[in-house]
Amino acid sequence: MSNTAIAVRPHHQALRLVNTKALSRESWLNVRKQGIGSSDAAAAVGLNPYQSQLELWMIKTGRDAEIPKPDPFDESSPMYWGSLLEPIVAQHYTKHTGRKVRRINAVLQHPDQDKAWMLANLDYTIVGVDEVQILECKTAGEFGARLWRDGVPEYIQLQVQHQLAVTGKQAADVCVLVCGQEIRIHRIERDDVLIAKLVELERQFWRYVESDTPPPADGSDSAGKALRYLYPQDAGNTLDLSEDIHLSVAFADLVKVRQELADNTQTEETLKQRIQQRMGDASRAIFATGSVSWKRSKDSTGLDTTTLLKEQPELLTRYSLTRPGSRRFIINN
Repeated sequence: MSNTAIAVRPHHQALRLVNTKALSRESWLNVRKQGIGSSDAAAAVGLNPYQSQLELWMIKTGRDAEIPKPDPFDESSPMYWGSLLEPIVAQHYTKHTGRKVRRINAVLQHPDQDKAWMLANLDYTIVGVDEVQILECKTAGEFGARLWRDGVPEYIQLQVQHQLAVTGKQAADVCVLVCGQEIRIHRIERDDVLIAKLVELERQFWRYVESDTPPPADGSDSAGKALRYLYPQDAGNTLDLSEDIHLSVAFADLVKVRQELADNTQTEETLKQRIQQRMGDASRAIFATGSVSWKRSKDSTGLDTTTLLKEQPELLTRYSLTRPGSRRFIINN
């Protein structure tokens, strides 16, 4: 994503939509449904690796009641540690740069009426500095750190440009704590060309929300999850799409891709077996372009539930567990 800076000029100031200092989490989430927040920006334009447009649309239209929510108090969750470490990251930003920061306890709104759906929550504002006005604090664990190898990930850049768009500010610093032990600081300058494109794409998404029309699925895990919760139960009827040219082509392509995957799986298995046969009892083999290992894992202990229930069938009644069914997608051709 480009970071082309536009010449500094006066910009607008954001409106304070609601004060969040005494706002409950549930109320804050409800406020966020009134528009597209900065953390929604990448998902709204289809560039968030963790959330699809379709899942975001379900949230904004109030269809997310059944979708599992991350527990903010779950200590195994990145969200928990990100929230806990945010003030520490901010303190270290001040330590490294000498710049003072201040919290903004409010949901901000774009002042232009035609962009009133653009909202933003800022981690901090930077006090008394002309060249940078916003601080965004992040944490990245072992897996997430890979996304930061080449600088600020694209979806975070979009989040920051959205903040600059809403607030009219000129620049932001992104301070990230990597693997709990390294602070990195990145400067993102306002890019009015990028912001114009971002606003238009976000506007297209917001039209989906206002018209109550679901955006197209994009093949992501997030979109698949959204579809499962959006349509959890079939009605038993048959939909005749034989005259729909576009979907008939999609079906034909799906059948073709499935066959190609099956063929590739068979080819993969054959090649793997050729190597295994040559290796015999060797643990590792080296080739011109890499290596493979073929080692026995440790023995594990499991429970033979079939025999147990055969000998003590009353246990099934005492400890039965009903799992909800799910819809299966089966191709017939």
